[in-house]
Amino acid sequence: MQGYTVRGNIVDVVNKEIFPGEVKVQDGKIQSIIRKEVDENQYILPGLVDAHIHVESSMLCPSEFGRIASVHGTVATVSDPHEIANVMGMDGIRFMIDNAKLSPVKIYFGAPPCVPATSFESSGATLGPKEMEELLSQDEIKYMGEMMNFPGVIHKDPEIMEKIRIAQKYQKPIDGHAPGLKGKDAETYVKAGISTDHECFTMEEALEKIKYGMKIQIREGSAARNFDALSDLLKDNVNQVLFCSDDKHPHELVDGHINLLVKKSIELGYNPIDVIRAASYNAIKHYQLNVGLLQENDSADFIIVDNLNDFNILNTYVDGNQIAHKGKCLIKSQNISPVNRFFAKPISAEILKIKAEKGKLKSIDIIEGELVTKTFYSTPNIKDNNVVSDIENDVLKMVVLSRYREQKPAIGFIHNMGFKRGAIASTVAHDSHNIIAVGCSDEEIAKAINLVIEHKGGIALVNEEKENIFPLPVAGLMTFEDAWKSGKKYEEMEKAAIQLGSNLKAPYMTLSFMALLVIPELKLSDQGLFDGNQFCFTSLFEKE
Repeated sequence: MQGYTVRGNIVDVVNKEIFPGEVKVQDGKIQSIIRKEVDENQYILPGLVDAHIHVESSMLCPSEFGRIASVHGTVATVSDPHEIANVMGMDGIRFMIDNAKLSPVKIYFGAPPCVPATSFESSGATLGPKEMEELLSQDEIKYMGEMMNFPGVIHKDPEIMEKIRIAQKYQKPIDGHAPGLKGKDAETYVKAGISTDHECFTMEEALEKIKYGMKIQIREGSAARNFDALSDLLKDNVNQVLFCSDDKHPHELVDGHINLLVKKSIELGYNPIDVIRAASYNAIKHYQLNVGLLQENDSADFIIVDNLNDFNILNTYVDGNQIAHKGKCLIKSQNISPVNRFFAKPISAEILKIKAEKGKLKSIDIIEGELVTKTFYSTPNIKDNNVVSDIENDVLKMVVLSRYREQKPAIGFIHNMGFKRGAIASTVAHDSHNIIAVGCSDEEIAKAINLVIEHKGGIALVNEEKENIFPLPVAGLMTFEDAWKSGKKYEEMEKAAIQLGSNLKAPYMTLSFMALLVIPELKLSDQGLFDGNQFCFTSLFEKE
């Protein structure tokens, strides 16, 4: 690789200063940084890092995710392959690692410890201590993924504690996942060795976890957005703050990534050096990533922006290679062979009937912009002695069907989805990624589910006028198509879902979390309605 020089205002996040100068790059490394007056007014700074993301949730393979992230100044991600591991186990993780080697950005993976996330759902794989040992012993596995089973940590479940011991043996940090956890339980969780949390949704919770020694990942994803609640951490706790997206759907990646958090933070008046440290330095140091910080002899991983207010990304470099320029990725798409695990068979509307019982109907109550839910009680809408969707009161039937084995679907109801007609279905359903669907009639729900089954994965929509699907042939989670085309297709699907009557910003993403049992309060697995507070199954009807 030939050497080259870039000039401008250099943002030094290590020594916390900004100065004019030039950066000389040779053989993929920063050869020298020289302070001098220059004509260019642009800014040179370390590339941005997403400190916690499930690449699978972008619906793009790692190689394609890297292409679209690169134009927004992302040079690296800390990726938890929890989603594909729940579908395909170690084979899924190996696929992600191999495909990420084709990515223009550096994608670092962790070892997901909660596969399956709970014993209350059907999953495609189980990763025990043996698999954790195999993964964490590898240099390319940088950390243990999010420890979602916080009750297991608090009550010292032997298998959970063995997984933690293995991570500590290899001196790998352990990510957390403990929404709303406070007090003595939070202290116990942190002191067990859990080092981060991306699930905080109040300042009180975040500050308490920081007090116990945690780092807080401020999340701004497609469904869960906590920046507004937590941004003040940048005032006095910047060393404990990392930026992340957690789950980011493809159409939103077209608009931006971690760069949007940086820009928003600077607009709010936070110190630019502190903000850029939260978007780069803190994650690189915490996870010991092989990512440069714009220091001599570092890997040449950096970006150039027009200024620190507009923060328009002009160029992105990884290992000295220019990978993006003014909104265009300079790296071509890669050819990918899909992998999958899918055994579901088509269903009939008849199998979705549920007999009425005495008492109030217990429904999942959606909270816009949050992964947590509440419980909504209503009088069931009964037709021919069966409970059906109550469109007038926005209580719709919801179904989760196992993709891994033949069994009866689980039936529940959900409030605040908003549909007045039609149905949607998806194989993106955290954490086990069974088929999840919601709709206004049993017939439409069955059609949407069968459309997904026909394509062995994807997101589908049906109404009286059309049937549409965005196929996801890679584990039922990802496409191998071009990132920008995929973003446009997904946006079309999202808009079509909203046109069914929903007021939600992201109906598909929101639905994908309605089977996530480890997030309170009420969720639905393929085995039944689940109370996340009591951590047990619960009845669909509340006896009066």
